[in-house]
Amino acid sequence: MKLKQLTAIATDKSKFKNLNNYCEFAEKYLEYVSEKLQAIIVSQNENHYQFFQYGKDGGYQITRPINSRLMCTITDFLKLKKKVVANLKKVKDFKSREDRQAINQIVYTLQMSIGSALDGLPAGKSNTARKINGDLFEHLIRLIIREIGIPCESGVVQIPVIVGGKEQFRMSYQHDLIVKNADKIKLIGSIKTSSKDRLDKIFIDKFLYSKLTETTTPHIAVFLNDVQRKRVKAKNKYGINATFLPGHFRGYTVKLNPLDGVYYCDIRPNMLTEYILKDHIKTFDHLLCEDIWELL
Repeated sequence: MKLKQLTAIATDKSKFKNLNNYCEFAEKYLEYVSEKLQAIIVSQNENHYQFFQYGKDGGYQITRPINSRLMCTITDFLKLKKKVVANLKKVKDFKSREDRQAINQIVYTLQMSIGSALDGLPAGKSNTARKINGDLFEHLIRLIIREIGIPCESGVVQIPVIVGGKEQFRMSYQHDLIVKNADKIKLIGSIKTSSKDRLDKIFIDKFLYSKLTETTTPHIAVFLNDVQRKRVKAKNKYGINATFLPGHFRGYTVKLNPLDGVYYCDIRPNMLTEYILKDHIKTFDHLLCEDIWELL
């Protein structure tokens, strides 16, 4: 399959109705990169990140950073798909570190196959590609949560504004993830490919929702990664920059309100070791295997 055929699929959101559609696309993309890349460029500052460079059919475009520790080869993907996707209904039985990491690898590979394929579009279509990529990631996470047995949706929530124990009026809020039980909202989530330019709003949304409704409804955030490509001074050299803002995260957590869970497929090293971050940020497998059941 040619890159133009892959980008044509990736830009058509109607092609991604279920998890099988995502898996089928990832297989096609991984087969393509195993045979037809112009080059694989290694990041200068964090060597496990790579950039795929397409050939003439992709205008020699260079992709976003790809974590080689998470991105599957076609062989590994076929193995892990059987282990993870076919057994999501039993996700609470995923106990070993290897099984848990397989969840992050599969989700990362499914989404990065789409995002990296969209990087093959002409530069003038980058904004369209970014919107499609974000929408498909939101849809993917909702599909996975439904597959483990938890009904969820996206949409507008009419928030009752309570004053003195009585509803005065309602406000409309758009949310990426809504979990209800008998019309009562049990969990609200934000699903974004990156926290860049979005972190403030996620914390403020929880603060406002809690104040307006006088409830303690859990709010979570799911991110794909927080890295972007940077050009190194030396010609044709590339590295990565982190887009996460640890100071903002700590400030909002301490002085505004903590989120009830923050999850990454591709987690940054400082999130696992630094003060406050390590207590509030986890890899995505924690949400599916443990936390979502406790939050509900």
